[in-house]
Parts: sequence; C-alpha cells; structure tokens
Amino acid sequence: MGTDESEIVEIWSSPTSFKVHHGMCTQLSKFVERIAKVFPEIEAARPRCSSGVQALCLLNNAIGKAKSLLQYCSESSKLYLAITGGVIVSRCMRSTNMMEQSLSQIESMVPVMLAVEISQIIDDLREATFILDSSDEEAGKVLRELLQEDVSATDSLEFSEIKALQLAASRLCITSPKAILIEKRSIKKLLDKVGDSGQSKIKVLKYLFYLLKKYGNSVLGEQKDNACAQEEGSYTVCSQSFEVDSRVGDRKFGAQTNNLSRSVIPEVFKCPLSLRLMYDPVVIESGQTFERMWIQKWFEEGNHTCPKTKMKLVRQSLTPNTAMKDLISKWCMKYGITISDPSLEKAALPSLDSSSTSISSLCSSMNDLHFPLDISNMSLGSLDTSYGSDTSSNKIADGSNRMPLWTNVHDIDLSRLTELNWDCQCKVIEDYETRLERDNQVSHSLSSTNFVEPLIIFLRDARDLHDSRAQRIGCRLLLAFVSKNRSGIPYLNEDLFSLLASFLHSAAATEETLAILVALSSYAYFISKIVASGALASILNMLDSHNGKFQELAIKILHNLSSDVGIQSHIAPSEFLPKLVPFLKDATLAVSCLVILKNMCNAEHARVCVVETSGCLPSVAELLEIGSEEDQEHAVAILLCLCSQRDQYCKLVMNEGVIPSLVNISVNGNDKAKVSALELLRLLRDVAYSVEQQCFGSEIDTSKDASSDPRKEKPSSKTSRIFGWKFPKLSKKSVLS
Repeated sequence: MGTDESEIVEIWSSPTSFKVHHGMCTQLSKFVERIAKVFPEIEAARPRCSSGVQALCLLNNAIGKAKSLLQYCSESSKLYLAITGGVIVSRCMRSTNMMEQSLSQIESMVPVMLAVEISQIIDDLREATFILDSSDEEAGKVLRELLQEDVSATDSLEFSEIKALQLAASRLCITSPKAILIEKRSIKKLLDKVGDSGQSKIKVLKYLFYLLKKYGNSVLGEQKDNACAQEEGSYTVCSQSFEVDSRVGDRKFGAQTNNLSRSVIPEVFKCPLSLRLMYDPVVIESGQTFERMWIQKWFEEGNHTCPKTKMKLVRQSLTPNTAMKDLISKWCMKYGITISDPSLEKAALPSLDSSSTSISSLCSSMNDLHFPLDISNMSLGSLDTSYGSDTSSNKIADGSNRMPLWTNVHDIDLSRLTELNWDCQCKVIEDYETRLERDNQVSHSLSSTNFVEPLIIFLRDARDLHDSRAQRIGCRLLLAFVSKNRSGIPYLNEDLFSLLASFLHSAAATEETLAILVALSSYAYFISKIVASGALASILNMLDSHNGKFQELAIKILHNLSSDVGIQSHIAPSEFLPKLVPFLKDATLAVSCLVILKNMCNAEHARVCVVETSGCLPSVAELLEIGSEEDQEHAVAILLCLCSQRDQYCKLVMNEGVIPSLVNISVNGNDKAKVSALELLRLLRDVAYSVEQQCFGSEIDTSKDASSDPRKEKPSSKTSRIFGWKFPKLSKKSVLS
C-alpha cells in the first residue's frame, strides 16, 4: 500500500513497460493491483482453518506467477514473445483462473464488506478475455512461418528471411540501432537462462539472433522512412496499436453486460452492500432492502445494526420484498437481462492443466523445424555495449557490481541469487533482511520458488563454507520471514529443518536458529518435522549450557512442542525434569516450565518422575504462593492432575503445606485457577478425612491394648493438623512404596 504500491501500479499500468502483448499484460496487471490492495485486509481477517490457509497460499502463489509473467513480458525478447504469443495467452488465463479459484474460497471466510469487494473482483476475473494485439499476432505468425520454411531453396529462403524480419521488426517497433541492440541483449539473456533441457528453445533463439546479426542493417534501411519512433521509449506506433487492440482485449463482459451498459440500473434496485442488481431482495427491521445472501452474512458476523442507517436492530428477521422483486423482473425483461443467484455463482473453474500451454511444450513442438544453417555451435560474439547508459543495467554483477534482483520495492526475488559471487549474495541477503524488517508489505510477494528454496540453498552453502557471518544473516532473514509471512509458512520442507538442526551443533548461528524454531514450533504441523530432523536432542542440551538466552529460547521451544502428545516418547522425564526444575525459580520462565510439566503429567511415568524429582513438587507449591495468576493457574492444574490419580500423591502435596495458598487462589485467582483450586481442595479434604478415620481406628485399638497392659505406653506420633484433622507426616519413600 502507500507510495510503494503506487509505484508498482505505475510501472505495470504503462503500456510501454511491456515489450509485447501490451493489452493482455495491462489487463492482468490491473487484476494484480486490485488484489494487492485487498490482500492485507484478507490476511488481517485471519482465516485460521486449513482450507483458509491453503487458499491464502494459492492466492499468494497466483499473484507471484502473474508478477513473474509481467516481468517476463517486460524483459524478454520481442521476437520470441511474438512467436510464443499463444503461450502468453494461456499463462494469462491460467493466472486469472488461479486468482479466481483462491478468492472464491476466501470470500466466505472474511467480513461481509471485504467479501463484497472480493466478489466484484471474482466477477471481473470470470469475464476476463485475453486476445493478442493484432500487430503482435501478425509478427508472430510471419516468424513461425519462417521457422517452417523449406531450407532447400536457398535464394527464396534469404528473401523470406529479410521480408519476415522487416515485417516483424516493423510491427514490434525494432526500428532503431538501439532497439536492435536491446533485442540482441534480450536474446542473449534468454540463452544464458536456458538449461540443457531447452535445446529447441536454444535453436530458436540462436536463429533469431542470427537474423538480427545478418539483416539488421537491411531492416534499418527498409524502415528508415517508416520508423515507429525517433528514440527508444516513445513507441508511437506501438501505443497506437495498443489503443486499438486494447479496446478488443479489454472486452471483459459479454452481451449481458453490454445490455447493462445501455441502461442505467436504478439505485433502488441495487443492494446497498454489494451495489449490484438484487436477485432475492428482502426487507429488514429498519425498512431497508438488501440482497438476501449479503444481509444474512452481515448478521452471521454478529452485527446488530442496519448496514445503511446504522440503526440498532431488535430483530434480525428477513421479509421477502416481493414488490421490489417484481419491479426488478420487469426491468430485466425490458432490457433482456438475466440475473443469476449470487449464492450459486461458484461456477466450476477451468482446468489448470498447462501440459500443452507451456513454453517448453511449444519448444518441443519445434523439434522438427529445419533451420537454414547449423547454428548449434554459433557464437553470439561480443555485443557493442557502448550505446547509451543501457550497459550498466545489463551487466551480471562482479565483485563490485550487483545484479538487480527486484524491480520494485515490494518484490523480493532470490531466484537468481546464485548468479552472484558469494560476497554479493551475502550483501543481498543482508539488504533483504533489513527491507523485510521495515516493510510488512514486502512479505506478500514471497513464495517457495522466489524466496524459500533459494534461501535454503544459500544457508546450505554458508554451512558448507563454514561462513559464520553468512549463516547468521541467512538465519535472520529466515526468522523475519517466518515471523511476518503466515501464508508462506507451509512452503517450508524437511530439508530446511534438517539444515536448522545442523546449525544447532555449531556456535555460528545458534541463537538465530533457536529463535526460528520458537516461531515454527508454534505451528502444530511442524512439530513432527522438528522432531524428525534430530533437533530435539540439541534443544534439550541447551538447558545445560551457561548461556541464558539459549536456555530461554530452548524452554520456549519445549513449551510449544509439549502440546503434542507424541513428543513425550522422545523425552526421558527422569533425565529432563532435573534440568527443568531450576528454571521454576526464574520468574520469566516459570510459566513455560509449568506448562511443560502440566502437559507431561498426562502420562503416568511422567507423573511418577514429577513426584520423585528432587525439588519439583516444592517449587510448584511455592509458585502457588508467590507466582503470578497465570503461574498459579498452571501450578494448581499440575497438582490437581497428580492428586486425581493417586491418594498417595495427595498426601505428598499436603505435606508441602499448600492448603492456605489454595484457599487464597479459590477466592482471588483467575477463573480457571478458582475452579481447579476448589476441586483440588475437595480431593485433599476427602483424602485427609479417610486418613483421619484410619488413625482414629488405630488409636482405639492402641487404647484397648494399653488398658489391658498398664506397662505399655501410648505411642506418640508427630502430626500436623489439616482441615481440623490429625494427619501423620509421611515421606516420599513411604508413600511411593
């Protein structure tokens, strides 16, 4: 949002920023702009269900792919873009389909006013039509025909090459020395990016480069009197063709929409919430009429006022407005308009199978092309880089220059990070960490492909190079990512967790790694991955370190992990609890330690260890008196869990003198603590009464023996009074035996 977002919009909305396919790219960029504006509101709505998280991830991925496509059309070769025009159309359609699919899922999970805005975007996405600009289509057609030309007729082939290149160059505005130079550079960049699997694409690109190199001067001579523009950037003819073709390319609505445009919809026929023609109008208590689906959603969100008048409503009844429905029906019949039920508008999305629409598949269809000469080993030669200021922007970074990896302030793209030398990679990572910390909007552009996977590669390289500084800055960037980008979290895979586990064995980035694991362990679906990575043993060992920060972070991780019942099989209570007990004395860590103990007490063997571990019960009992309300809540819960299992545990708990503290908590604690304290007092009272009855029977038997034999003395026992009854003090050993 803000000025940064406006910069993105300005860059993509300008027709001249796209080398080819101006109409389609401009239309797609407008959708990206509209979705980018509501994306922060969608995230703020926090759809917590798994389907909501998946829909957010899908939307984020769709936006990322649309941005990549727009960037590709801004930087790629004009000639190659013209040849692959059909593929670009398919990719635009696929991007809008993904956006529509994800927004349709999100629509029902957000507040009604936001849902209305999303619904309008969905409607426009469904009606979107992508059509090639006529000049681009003509250029692509003539170039594809040239690629299919019969190579046997050498003379006619040369003539065909010149004519095809002249026509394509004219339509694509490649009509100046600078334009030809930029086109050559664009082709060379594409060749640098093509892997071994793209041999067909390499042949096409080398052939295009060969044509420019051989006939470039001929093209300039032919176009001398008909130049599209005096200088690069003006694109006069291109702009004109764009203006004509965009009127065709922007046909987003069908005949029904055209009918609507010929008549002005009366305001009274529009729902005040959705601002669209009503299908099922209903009246609410305030007397206002709304579309049934939207006003129901308004009420379901807990609103008790009229959205239009803000009047407080006593009832939320919906009365069909049959008179309004009749008027709307007559008006629609007059103009030939059909209204669909908005609640049934979840139309089936087209298949996203792109098996036949990718550039790679197009290249594979070119395997049988017959090129006019052997270009497999053709050298591209050195390009004249003395023209203007374009040189600096096309350099691959060396030791002193950095390659631009982003085009606007909201994009972070690490996909080309490995093209830099190591020092520059570290600098880029450091810069990105600063940007991510300062700008929350940056995180919306991050995905697995452009961020997570390249960052994992960087961290792995840093480990293998034993570069401590690189490990720290890489982990700090990852920490900023997991802290700010909830939608990107599911992208993290097992490789990352294994990498983090290895960092715990070195001192280079231990603190940063622990902080990352604190954030990740708060997600239940990552707990098993953390355990499987082998990081748990290192985390437990941190409790023995003399670094207070490491200990604090380790306890927070264990706090999160302990919520999973399966984790206890990986922790030996007899070894772990003696390490944990000293931290119960730390006011800042006590609550986390208590939560760990409470979760562990769900298992019998852990309960036995809690009772047997020296200092554990006394420390918990002490927190009943001096701890915070939250400490008291968890401490009472631990003791209640113990006492509800065995009477012997009750006797040990009472030996700690907890009764006064429990009485105080039952009166002054928080709601949960009060309930637990009263229940625990009841248990202790019942056990104390049972023991007192046993002692009373024992005293009767003893008095009988003493009366029959005066020489026997009455045994004296040390007792403590609890609940007004005598209760003999017992040791842990006697209780547990």
